[in-house]
Amino acid sequence: MISRILCSLLLCLGLLTPSVAQTDSLLKVLDTAKNDRKVKVLNELFRANLASNPVKAIGYTREALNLATEINDQKGVAASYNNLGVAYKNQGALDKALEYYIRSLKIYETLDNKEGIATTKNNIATIYSIKGDYGQAMKYLEESYNQLIELKDESRLVGSLNNLGNLHIDLQLYEKASEYFQKAYQLSEKLGQPFADPMNNLGNVFFRQGNYQRAIDFYQKALEIEQKENNRLGMLGTITNIGIAYTKANQPKPAMQYLNEAHTMAKDLQAYRFVPDILRNQADNQFRLGDVKSAYKTLLKYDSAREKVFGEESSRNIAQMEMALSLQEKEKEFEMLKKEAEIKTLELNNTRLFITLLVLIVIIVLAVINFYYMGRRRKFLNKTQ
Repeated sequence: MISRILCSLLLCLGLLTPSVAQTDSLLKVLDTAKNDRKVKVLNELFRANLASNPVKAIGYTREALNLATEINDQKGVAASYNNLGVAYKNQGALDKALEYYIRSLKIYETLDNKEGIATTKNNIATIYSIKGDYGQAMKYLEESYNQLIELKDESRLVGSLNNLGNLHIDLQLYEKASEYFQKAYQLSEKLGQPFADPMNNLGNVFFRQGNYQRAIDFYQKALEIEQKENNRLGMLGTITNIGIAYTKANQPKPAMQYLNEAHTMAKDLQAYRFVPDILRNQADNQFRLGDVKSAYKTLLKYDSAREKVFGEESSRNIAQMEMALSLQEKEKEFEMLKKEAEIKTLELNNTRLFITLLVLIVIIVLAVINFYYMGRRRKFLNKTQ
């Protein structure tokens, strides 16, 4: 299976790695930043380092989460959870990624932060897409996409279009997928930040159609963009794809060259979700080159790696988390209904109180009138006697 480039929206276009000067600038700001400003800078440092040094990036966003929790910066907490979800997704820990995305979404919904909701729903969709649950992936992607159009957020729309294209590849709607990728790339060029992922995914379309050389051409174009940006995570995905394409084209020597490089990068970046594809294709090439013993050993490693990322236990955990999210939503609906009922009860009590007061006023008025006429009647009777 080719490695699909699924864009996490907090990183889209922002995942094009900032220059060293920009990173240094953030570090200088960090020295004097306090409270929610410091949380924001730490999360920006996460984005600046994720593609080139994901371990350091996770350290920044964990520090942001601790500080945001301490000062009750809910927006900062939500952003940190979302960042951790992105990091764990890249490592192949899909259960953990979804857990953090769900936490982030819950906070953004409480804050009514539409940008955060759209971003997180897109990221949840990437998990379902990787797991092959295309119905759920489409649901979250469409909700995210429509919200981003409403917000006119063009930078994040690039990632959303990219992910919609990936989903249509999985549904074997290749022409529609190509349209989404072309729109995504053209929009990134318009914004002055050419984005490699749609180019890579256009290569995936040709790969699915069996045109491996054409696929490699697009992968190489994507790799050039990623190398200019020092986007090591993007480079890993693209190099993996080139290796797999050469495998399918029955060219084991260049295939092994790229796959070995990808395997080393995956370990360095702790991007374990790439490992199963790399190992499986390494085994194929080892067998073709006549090294049956190594091919067998590599297949055993592949089975173990695949189970960690895509196993039944992982799917079960995701289903449980989704159920928990559903229950949370039901609880929220119940609380709203409860509040509405309390309001109606209060309104009814107020109405009853008003009617009671009105009756009392009428009784008092009648009593006053009666007392007045009784007094006049007594005076009249006294005069006639």
